[in-house]
Amino acid sequence: MPEAIAPDRPPIAAQAEPRVAVLIPCYNEAVAIPKVVADFRAALPQATIYVYDNNSSDGTADIARAAGAIVRREMLQGKGNVIRRAFADVDADLYVLVDGDDTYDATAAPGMIDMMRRDGLDMVNGARVTDIDKAYRPGHRLGNAVLTGMVRIVFGDRISDMLSGYRVFSRRFVKSFPALAGGFETETEFTVHALELKMPIGEVPTAYKDRPAGSTSKLHTYSDGVRILHTIMVLVKEERPLQFFSAAGLALLVLAVVLGVPVVTEFLQTGLVPRLPTAVLATGLMLIAMLSFFCGLILDSVSRGRKEFKRLAYLSIPANPVA
Repeated sequence: MPEAIAPDRPPIAAQAEPRVAVLIPCYNEAVAIPKVVADFRAALPQATIYVYDNNSSDGTADIARAAGAIVRREMLQGKGNVIRRAFADVDADLYVLVDGDDTYDATAAPGMIDMMRRDGLDMVNGARVTDIDKAYRPGHRLGNAVLTGMVRIVFGDRISDMLSGYRVFSRRFVKSFPALAGGFETETEFTVHALELKMPIGEVPTAYKDRPAGSTSKLHTYSDGVRILHTIMVLVKEERPLQFFSAAGLALLVLAVVLGVPVVTEFLQTGLVPRLPTAVLATGLMLIAMLSFFCGLILDSVSRGRKEFKRLAYLSIPANPVA
């Protein structure tokens, strides 16, 4: 009778519970951080809670430590810099990322983790749902809708709230994430990284509320909005160079034709080119348009190679078992 072959890993029921890390980036959140830590300790008693203090001047670090969190510090200012350090330092199977301003619902975390484990996902996004105007101002709603819409058009429409600060990640995602952003644009990088590598992702609606009294938002509507828009454009250039440079080339081509057609028409009628500067400008724009298109072709091949490398880096990390 042939010997039974041992399975590669124990059955799901025998597997140990995944190690869960709650990552909370903070900058001057002394008012809100005790409740955030307490709420996540209650919602995820098996999790290790890390508070990453980003040069706070109001005692956030000491208050978070007294609340029971492991406190670490990142000297480079900006949420993206905190995320880079936390993702590099913390070793876990599942990562819950949440802002330290007590605007997100900690009780949603177990459901998000269950969804990730059940469906074998790499990212679960907490889409904000609220009727409180003070929590989610109309200007922020509009900006989020516009920026999210741009990303959905270019990279795919699997995320409805790209700028949410509440997410659950797999180890595969965290350890393969480049983390190049320095500020609030890091949420855009999360979304594009997942969409570009065609990772299995999910989204659940989560309650969103206004900050506690005495707490102030660190988000600057216009300056941070411009930075996020710039990040989207850079990511389009990096990940979709053919489309980016073809669009630029087409715009230059149209401008060259608009300027050049009257010059050519006049030359055919009179045999003269009285508007020589316009003719030279139209010719130059046409050449630049062609160069832009060929640059897009070359960089598209480079981008494909980078994408393959990132995919291999992602696959080199073992997947979490599906519950």
